[in-house]
Amino acid sequence: MNISHQKVDDVNANIKVELAPEDYNPSVDKAIKDQAKKAKLPGFRPGMVPTGHIRRTYGKSILFDEINKLVNDKIAEYIGENKLEVLGQPLPLDSDADANYNWDFKDTFSFNYEIGLAPEFDVPFAKETQFTAYDIKADEATLTERVKNLRRSYGKMTNPEVSEEGDVLYATLKQDKEEGIEKTTSVRTDIIEDAKIKKALVGLKKDDSVKIDVKKAFKVEDLARILGITEDEALALDVTKFELTVKNINRLEESDLNQEFFDKLFPAGEVTKEEEFHAKVKEEVENLFKQNADQKLRNDMYTFGMEKVDVQFPEAFLKKWLKATNPNISDEELEEGFADFLNNLKWTIIENRIVTANSLEVKYDEVINLAKERIYAQIKMYNINEEPTDEQLNQFAIQLLQDREQANRLFEEAKALKVFNHLKENVTLNSKEIDYVAFEKLDK
Repeated sequence: MNISHQKVDDVNANIKVELAPEDYNPSVDKAIKDQAKKAKLPGFRPGMVPTGHIRRTYGKSILFDEINKLVNDKIAEYIGENKLEVLGQPLPLDSDADANYNWDFKDTFSFNYEIGLAPEFDVPFAKETQFTAYDIKADEATLTERVKNLRRSYGKMTNPEVSEEGDVLYATLKQDKEEGIEKTTSVRTDIIEDAKIKKALVGLKKDDSVKIDVKKAFKVEDLARILGITEDEALALDVTKFELTVKNINRLEESDLNQEFFDKLFPAGEVTKEEEFHAKVKEEVENLFKQNADQKLRNDMYTFGMEKVDVQFPEAFLKKWLKATNPNISDEELEEGFADFLNNLKWTIIENRIVTANSLEVKYDEVINLAKERIYAQIKMYNINEEPTDEQLNQFAIQLLQDREQANRLFEEAKALKVFNHLKENVTLNSKEIDYVAFEKLDK
């Protein structure tokens, strides 16, 4: 057997595999014997079918399968031994389609494949590479808003006689024209964008009416939902004046800061005072801010790496490979998503080079722990008081990882986290304190 490769250019190459009968016949003979032992054919006792009969009846099919397996295995070995960083999988060259073989166990075969190679480049991250690591502080406005949202989440609904800002009006909206739109629906006053209209809806009682311009009052998506029409129809409204008539006023009263409220948010008895509650809220908010800061740092590292690595890819090969592995994809769909595919591929190669160069290893325990974190967050999202045991989380995580797709996703996430933590330790991070409002404006 002879395997060799020849570069076409920096990112394309061809692999040639040559097989003589002595290369493939041992595995073909073994496969025929195995088939004879398992075959159940009329006129023969189980396991007693002569190998000659199997060779005559199924020989060419077995030969084809064994050669295909042998070639694939040997190409994979060759790629590994020669440390070729291959993109996608090898594809048979079109010229091989014209090859004419007898498939009589005496042929000398020659197979040619095209491969795409990852471009050569230096990973652009070093100790002198500088990034800003933001330390986001919880300002009073953010904390006040968070406390308000928590109190409203556990508050009670009331029906006051007179409307105030923030109430939900159950009302009829009637378009100011004959045979116009008429819809009875809930109108949240907190989403109204026009200050004058918002003020006009304060102080209303049941059966009071007021005329409003709905396009000034609401965003298109909100207006479409309120009127029960499409966004295109909302944009195309010819008459935007509507009469709003109040049917009922709904108000969500904020929960009192008492023990009952504290125990709904935290394990019973953990928080007993208002000061402890505010401290817990601040801790929760600033932990979320740490995640935001980390995500910003990751985005900055990604942007830096993508800009610094300016390389060419074997685009023609990759498009051909994508078509071969996704036969139902249209040319239009392929072109539409190809730029994003190349960006993802570039960053994957950068990450893999960092992993290889620094002998980073993603361990099973790390994937398990990441799965447990995701499951815990999901449980707490739906039931803040439920506290699963570590044993339960472990069982859930193992079940989750039995799904190959989920396991691959979590492995890639764990790898990305390992790369990020490695970069944080091996570049220069300049810490900068910032409040949340200013942080939110950074990328705008």
